[in-house]
Amino acid sequence: MLIGCPKEIKPQEFRVGLTPPAAGEAIARGHSVIVETNAGVGAGFMDDDYVAVGATVLKTAEEVFAKADMIVKVKEPQAAERKMLREGQLLFTYLHLAPDPAQTKDLLDSGCTAIAYETVTDRNGGLPLLAPMSEVAGRLAPQVGSWTLQKANGGRGVLMGGVPGVGPAKVVVIGGGVVGTHAAKIAAGMGADVTILDRSLPRLRYLDDVFGGTFKNQYSTAAATAELITTADMVIGAVLIPGAAAPKLVSRAQLSTMKPGAVLVDVAIDQGGCFETSKATTHADPIYEVDGVMHYCVANMPGAVARTSTIALGNATMPFMLALASKGWKQACTDDEHLLNGLNVHAGKLTYGAVGEALGLDYISGADALKI
Repeated sequence: MLIGCPKEIKPQEFRVGLTPPAAGEAIARGHSVIVETNAGVGAGFMDDDYVAVGATVLKTAEEVFAKADMIVKVKEPQAAERKMLREGQLLFTYLHLAPDPAQTKDLLDSGCTAIAYETVTDRNGGLPLLAPMSEVAGRLAPQVGSWTLQKANGGRGVLMGGVPGVGPAKVVVIGGGVVGTHAAKIAAGMGADVTILDRSLPRLRYLDDVFGGTFKNQYSTAAATAELITTADMVIGAVLIPGAAAPKLVSRAQLSTMKPGAVLVDVAIDQGGCFETSKATTHADPIYEVDGVMHYCVANMPGAVARTSTIALGNATMPFMLALASKGWKQACTDDEHLLNGLNVHAGKLTYGAVGEALGLDYISGADALKI
C-alpha cells in the first residue's frame, strides 16, 4: 500500500501523523511511504530522517493526497484537505465528527473511508488511540490552567500550591477517566487542593484505592458540581462520551456563582466542550473571558508538546496502521472488531451511531459497511 503523510495545517498544530520509525516499519513490510516536505519539523523530525528509512519526500500536500492509498494524519482534515480526498481513499486520523457537521458532510461527499482514532476500542473497553493524547492533555490541563490563573492573564492571581500561611488553589476535575486522573495527579503534585468527580462508583473506588491521600473524590451530580464550582479557583472539564458530543455540565448562569477570575479548562472541546460557554481556541490566542470567568479551550492541547505527543501517538497507532496497510481496511476491520469500531464513514455512508444521533443523520452499522 502507498501510505501518505501530509503536513498538518490546523493552526499551531506541530504534530505529525507518521514518525520516521513508523514509516520504516511500514517500508520493511513492503509498503511505500510518501511524506510532505517539512511535515515532521514541528515535532523535531527532519525530511532526511524520513529519507533515511526509505520514504519519499514530496513538495506539496496535493501530491501526497493525489498518490496515496491511505492518508495518515493527526487532526481532522481541514476544509482544503477534504477537497483533496477521493472515493475509495482511506483516511486514518482523529475526526471528532459529532460537533462538526461541515466536516461530516464533506467526508460523506468525498466517498472516502474514514477511520477515527478516537473511536477505536480495545478488549477492556478503553480507547487506545485516544488514551495517549488524553494522558498528555490531562497532564497539560493544570499547567495551562495555572498560567491562566495568573493575574496578568486575567485570572485570580492564585498560586497552585500556595505558600506557608496561604492556602493552595482549589481545583475541581469533572470526569475520572484518563484525562481526569492525569489532571488530578498533576494538580495535586503542584500542591493544589483537588477534588475529582465521576459517576462510576467502581471508578471512584479505584481512584480512592490508588490515590486516596493525593486527592479527594466525590460522586458527580448536578448539585455536587454546582456547589463545588462556587469555591473553585480552577475547574477542569474532562468528560468523554466516545464519539458523541460532550454533555454541558456548567451553564452560563452558573458562572455568576463562581469566583471572579476563576478558570475553566475544557479538555472536551474537541467533542464540543462540556461548559456551555466553551468555544474552541488556538495556542496563539488560547483564553477568553465570559462573565468574569477565564476560559482555556484550545482544541489541540497536545500540539503544544508536539514531540512527546507525536511519539506517544505513533506508538499507539502504528500496529493499526500496519494492519490496515497489510490487509486492506475491510479485512483488517473484519479481523479486529475494535478497529471496526473506529470506522466512521464509508462510501458516502455514516457508520458511527453516536455521530448520527448527535447530528441527526442516518447511519448504518460498521458490519453493514463491510458488505458495501
